[in-house]
Amino acid sequence: MNILGKITGIKYKISSAESLKEVDIISFDINEIPTSCLLKDNKYNFAISKWVSPKRTRSYPFERVYNTLSNSKRITVIPIVKDEGEKGDRDFLQWDTISLMSLLDVYVIFAYYESAVKSTQKIKNQKFNNNYIISKIREIEQYHSSALHWNLNEINT
Repeated sequence: MNILGKITGIKYKISSAESLKEVDIISFDINEIPTSCLLKDNKYNFAISKWVSPKRTRSYPFERVYNTLSNSKRITVIPIVKDEGEKGDRDFLQWDTISLMSLLDVYVIFAYYESAVKSTQKIKNQKFNNNYIISKIREIEQYHSSALHWNLNEINT
């Protein structure tokens, strides 16, 4: 069976998004900010969300992204892989996640965890590399094409 379709435009009305806390770039730490917030940087404002796992069903990240949709420039940080150790889960980023973020015009920062705490059963308290995230945010500040182009370029590098 073949199913064909064509997306001609995306229209939506945001009706129940949460108010977002404002965070200044000077005190920004991806590991400490709320799961969705407004990032202020002099002349730039971004709505930013973060995922704790690349798997969409484990931590329900779509609510975090939804809360950012009312802002004109939105970014989400997604770990490429999350490995919780021998007795934990191992999740990978899927292409359809990137595709959906591109359709919603959300810039994706593909991140990695640089540290974690070893537990008896699993790895926990994984932390993103904050300097890397800030450098990517700075790149997006200067990037004037669509999130789709950004996401495709990031996949290919």
